[in-house]
Amino acid sequence: MKLSWVAGGLLLFLTISACRETDLESQITVTGPAPVATLTSPATPITIEPTAISEHRPPTVTALSTAPASATDTPVPPSPTPTVRPAEHVSVEQAVYSESECSDKYPCNEDFAAWERRLRVAPGFVGSVFARVDDFPTSLTFGPAGRLYVAGRMGTIYAIDERGTVTEYADGFLVPTGIAFQPGTEKLFVSNRVIDTNVGGEGRISVVEDGHITHIIQGLPCCYIGMHGPNGIEFGPDGFAYVGVGGRADHGERLLEPAMGEQDDLTSLEASILRFSPDGEIVELYARGFRNPYDLAWDGSGRLYATDNGRDPDPATGESPGDELHLVIPGGEHGYPYFECSVCFGIPEGVEVIAPLWETIPHAAITGITAYTSDAFPAYYDDLFFVLWSAFEGAQKVVRFSPDTGQVSDFATGFAQPIDITMGPDGSLYTVDYATGIIFKFQPELETDLSDSGPGREGT
Repeated sequence: MKLSWVAGGLLLFLTISACRETDLESQITVTGPAPVATLTSPATPITIEPTAISEHRPPTVTALSTAPASATDTPVPPSPTPTVRPAEHVSVEQAVYSESECSDKYPCNEDFAAWERRLRVAPGFVGSVFARVDDFPTSLTFGPAGRLYVAGRMGTIYAIDERGTVTEYADGFLVPTGIAFQPGTEKLFVSNRVIDTNVGGEGRISVVEDGHITHIIQGLPCCYIGMHGPNGIEFGPDGFAYVGVGGRADHGERLLEPAMGEQDDLTSLEASILRFSPDGEIVELYARGFRNPYDLAWDGSGRLYATDNGRDPDPATGESPGDELHLVIPGGEHGYPYFECSVCFGIPEGVEVIAPLWETIPHAAITGITAYTSDAFPAYYDDLFFVLWSAFEGAQKVVRFSPDTGQVSDFATGFAQPIDITMGPDGSLYTVDYATGIIFKFQPELETDLSDSGPGREGT
C-alpha cells in the first residue's frame, strides 16, 4: 500500500495499538511454537537472505514451477456455472459528502439511518446496515451456523449472528488481517503478526479452535510501512489454504544503510501467494510477484484471483501506477519487484511478467475481494466484487468486475473506508468499513424486508 494513503484515515491504521487485553483472554490457551514447515514441490530455489531478527526460523521454501497436484482428503469442488444471462453493468454515482456533528464529510458512526441514506447501489440490490463493531476491521468471513466473523486491527475477532448481535470470539492477536474457516470444520485460520516493525518484522498463521490458539506457520515476511505481511486467507478447491504475503519493501530495495536503495535479494516467502496444508506441515510457493496481495478469491470455475497494491510514486517524476487485480497463474511472476521507474530495477532478461486483469486509479488501495458463487442471484455468477479502501472521492466503493468480458462498474458507494467484502450463505454481499466499523449488507431488492432495514444496535 502507498505511503500517500495517510490522508483520510491511514494514520490511524499505522498508529493504533494492536494488542488489547480482555477477559476473553483468560478463556483461551495458546499452543506453540509453530513447527517448521517444508515446501516439497520440486523447482528452482529462490535466493534467501536471512535477517536473523526473530527467534523463529521461517519455513524452508522452494519455488513452485507448475500447478500443485496434491490435495487433502476433504476437497471442496467448485460449483457448476449457471447458464443465466449475465447482469448488465450499471455504475452508480459517488455519494455526496455531507457535514454532521462528528465530521465535515460523514455521519456519526452510530447514525445508521444516515449511513443508509448515503448508500448508492446497483439496480436490483438494496443496501442496509447489518451491524457495527467497535474496532478498526481488517477482514470478514462467514463460518459455521451462518455467523459472520470480523477481525479487528486492535487484536480481537468478533462473531455476529443473523440479527446483527456482536460478541467477542477470540482476542490477543497482533494485527489480525486475514481470516477463513476450513470448510466443514470450526477451525478459524488467522494471519497475524509476531513482530510489527518496518524492517525485520515477522508474520504467522494461527488457528483458533475450541478456545485454543495454535500457531502453525511462523517466520513470514512482515511488516513494511506497517502494512505488508501475511494478508487474506482463502481455502481452495483442493482443500489447501492460500495466503497472500507482501514484499519487504516498495520495489525490492534495501531499507537500511550502508546499501539503502540498492537492489535486495528476494526471500523465498515474500511478495507471494503461498499454499499450505491445514496442519501447516506443507508450505508451497504457489505464485510470485505481488507487492502486497491484500486478499484472495476462488470463483466457481476454480480460478484464483488476488488484489495487489501498486508501488509508491516515482520520486523523480511523481508518476504513480494504479493498484491491480490479478488472475493468479501458478508459478507465474506477476510484477514485484520488476517495475519501471527512476529508482526501480526494471525487468531482468528472460523474466516474463504476467499483466494484471485490471488496474485502478492511482492510490485507490484495492483490498478485499470475493467471487459471487451463489445461485441466489445467478446473473452475477463468477463476477468479482472488490473494494477500494482509500478515503477520497474516486475510491471508497465496491467495484464489480466480469472476468469473462472485462466489463467493470461501480456497484456501491457511500462508504468512508471500505476494506473487505464477502458473500453470505443467503447470497447477499457484506462489506465492512475500516473507519466506522460498520458492516453493510447488500441483497436482491425483492427479498428485502424494509420493516427491519437496520439493527439499531452495536456490540463491543
